Amino acid sequence: MGAVEDFGNVPAFKVVEPAQKAPFVFNSPHSGCHYPERFLSMSRLDAIAIRRSEDCYVDELFAPAPSLGAPLLSANFPRAYLDVNREPWELDPRMFREPLPPYANIRSPRVAGGLGTIPRLVGEGMEIYKTRIGLDEALSRIDGIYRPYHACLADILARTRAQFGYAILVDCHSMPANIRTGELGLRPDFIIGDRFGASASPALVERAIRILASKGYTVAHNKPYAGGFITEHYGRPVEQLHAMQIEINRGLYMNEKDLTRTDGFDRLAEDLRSFMVELMDIPVQHFVVPPLAAE
Repeated sequence: MGAVEDFGNVPAFKVVEPAQKAPFVFNSPHSGCHYPERFLSMSRLDAIAIRRSEDCYVDELFAPAPSLGAPLLSANFPRAYLDVNREPWELDPRMFREPLPPYANIRSPRVAGGLGTIPRLVGEGMEIYKTRIGLDEALSRIDGIYRPYHACLADILARTRAQFGYAILVDCHSMPANIRTGELGLRPDFIIGDRFGASASPALVERAIRILASKGYTVAHNKPYAGGFITEHYGRPVEQLHAMQIEINRGLYMNEKDLTRTDGFDRLAEDLRSFMVELMDIPVQHFVVPPLAAE
């Protein structure tokens, strides 16, 4: 029994593609909240604790994107089950009964932190599994969900670039309310990440920060979140592919203890819809990067 059987009639991920009017693609890889019974039976955590790594409601917050003319890809599978914001083989050998293949990346900082492709931990260091699991679990999830997810995202970006001449990926996430940044230890409402300038046009990032700040939000840049594998992998400005990560403080819209929406949800959703409208109105010349000169 593998990952595909686990999800039965529920698709592992979903994509809403409108008649595309803008070169933007929105992605919510950590908002999945479908927890298969077989997976839960393998876990030592209760139904709330296992959701501590979930980007609750982020897919809903960005749900207006298709009505504005931009595709939205989002996960149904939970991050605790599989993390597509990692390399395909960032695996922790302590989790598995069998030896890992030689090409597995067992020494990445994310693996060391328990947050590899098949996570070992959620939240503040809580172990997911009761016992070691079989390597076939990793193979099934990577082949059955990870690879199709990235194939879908890559295809949407390729078609977007072909249509508009460039493509802009906005990778959407949430962060715990207690995250602090800067020398003064401020708690930002948003963090915009661009891999320290490597994954996106500076004009895009500056515009995103300016729009959010104009709505009264505190916005940090790259610290402590500069973007994960998705931002790094797809953000290639010289190839007319830009990727920017956005982290939203969960305290703005939800109760982190019981995972319910708060009164702030509707205001934030309205502000994010306005944010998307303004962001997608940026002039094309800010993104088209001249090709590298031939040697």
